[in-house]
Amino acid sequence: MFQLLDELGSPTPRVLGAVAQTTLRRSVVLHGVGVHTNVPARLTLHPAPASTGITFQREGRLPLAARCENVVDTMLRTALGDAKGGTVNTVEHLLSACAGMGVDNLRVEIDGPELPAFDGSAAAFADAIDAAGIVEEPHARHCLKVLKPVHVHEGVAFAEFLPAEHGLTLDIEIDFADPVIGRQRKILGVDPGTFRREVSRARSFGFLRDLAHLQAGGLALGASLDNTVALLEDAVLNPEGLRFPDECVRHKMLDALGDLALGGPPIIGIFRSYRGGHALNVAAVRALLSDPSCFAVERARGVEFECDIPAALV
Repeated sequence: MFQLLDELGSPTPRVLGAVAQTTLRRSVVLHGVGVHTNVPARLTLHPAPASTGITFQREGRLPLAARCENVVDTMLRTALGDAKGGTVNTVEHLLSACAGMGVDNLRVEIDGPELPAFDGSAAAFADAIDAAGIVEEPHARHCLKVLKPVHVHEGVAFAEFLPAEHGLTLDIEIDFADPVIGRQRKILGVDPGTFRREVSRARSFGFLRDLAHLQAGGLALGASLDNTVALLEDAVLNPEGLRFPDECVRHKMLDALGDLALGGPPIIGIFRSYRGGHALNVAAVRALLSDPSCFAVERARGVEFECDIPAALV
């Protein structure tokens, strides 16, 4: 599924008294097909200098920073684009793997319009990052610390940031009338261990009844049982079933983590959403960044993670 290249990032001394930024030790190549475009793509993840963040580059086009100001579409995926019409689709699963595993800087080369879907989760990206290795860089990591609540909504659906002292806590809730999903809620403090165990393997899901309509609109053209959990009102069509009883809300958590990475530095705070999706995730990040009184940029501290949601609210 992936191939390691000889290009190596340079190991560097730790930043004393601070958490250092990170990148990959070496480049790694992945091949796959996009779930929406059904177009094959070759994806190369390269080490990148400190403080450059995550950038995507298609052949013959300028690099696109993985920032919310470059988001051009949030219909069933997160797509980045520029003024000249260059787009990179479905970036959220790779961004989720980077955020979950603590990769700050990455240069992504892609020869197609969409990142590969693989099995519909972030597991392939996490495996590639593990194989390439992570190294520290001689610059301190900075974080966006949420200072006061930020709330966006659309009808009954909402997304919000709340202050916290340590780390990022995700509180994601979904609510479907269909009994195959129903109402699910998961609260998780994000670190590389919890991401790997609880989030990375959760797959995209969709209802079979929606497939023809989506494909008529140019979406889900590459969807299959290999990259999507296919649902009827009361049944899962995949022969292997679900990986977790609440796999659907876990995948929404995976998506949210990737979308929150579009804010730039890691976020210290609580992110809560109810019936959210890519549009509300991105809207919440934009709302946070639009008001400088809502956040502070500070050096990351090396602390043990603890969930900052009071037990009474869980």
